[in-house]
Amino acid sequence: MSDMFFGASAEIKRRAKELRKMLTPVEKVLWEVLRNRQLNELKLRRQHPISRFIVDFYCHEHQLIVEVDGEVHLDIDQKERDEGRTFELEELGLKVIRFTNKEVYSDLENVLRKIVSTCKDE
Repeated sequence: MSDMFFGASAEIKRRAKELRKMLTPVEKVLWEVLRNRQLNELKLRRQHPISRFIVDFYCHEHQLIVEVDGEVHLDIDQKERDEGRTFELEELGLKVIRFTNKEVYSDLENVLRKIVSTCKDE
């Protein structure tokens, strides 16, 4: 299996470490059910550096990135940046799934189901 950081620089790794201390409220909610292999024995990492990006959650075993998008991601320019970022990450051979803050808050069970099923769909 490839390097789980895909060549991330020391600076990106340092920034990711800082971000782990400042999770958004919705990231905290999701992290509480993802941490310590609580979800289907999946090992997920939070605020993980990959290449030039820092992704919200990453499962190296299944090459899966889970992103949680707040209101800012509804902006057309941000949507374009997100699409470009997703494309670059998929070019590395990774799968990217996205959820809105609202989905995590209002339908956490479905979010978790989708994460597990995406890992099984390999």
